[in-house]
Amino acid sequence: QVQVVESGGGLVQAGGSLRLSCAASGRTGSTYTMAWFRQAPGKEREFVATISRSGLTTLYADSVKDRFTISRDNAKNTVYLQMNSLKPEDSAVYYCAARSVARPLVVTTTAEYDYWGQGTQVTVSS
Repeated sequence: QVQVVESGGGLVQAGGSLRLSCAASGRTGSTYTMAWFRQAPGKEREFVATISRSGLTTLYADSVKDRFTISRDNAKNTVYLQMNSLKPEDSAVYYCAARSVARPLVVTTTAEYDYWGQGTQVTVSS
C-alpha cells in the first residue's frame, strides 16, 4: 500500500504564488507516474499536471501551462506543484495521485490512478 498526503494549501491573493507538496509513504518503490488533480465545488475533478517516475516527462493542462510547475524528489518521496500567477479560477481542492505501474509515462484520467491523497484547499481571492 501507498499513502499519499498533500499539504501547502491556503488562501492567497490573485497573482500570488503557492507551493503544494505531496508526500508518499509505504511501498513507494511501486510508485511511478504521479499527478495533481483539482476539483471546484459543483464541478468534476480535472487534470492539472503529471510527471513520470524519472521526472523527465511532464504534461500540463492548458489552463495552467506556463504558470504551474510539477517536480519530484524521489529521495524524499515527494512531489511538488509550484503555482505562480494564481487566478480566482484556480480555487479548488487539489489532490495528489499516484500510479503503481510505469507505463504509459503520463496519464490524465482520474480512473487510472491507484492512490489518492485527502486533498488540500487552495483559495485565490480577487
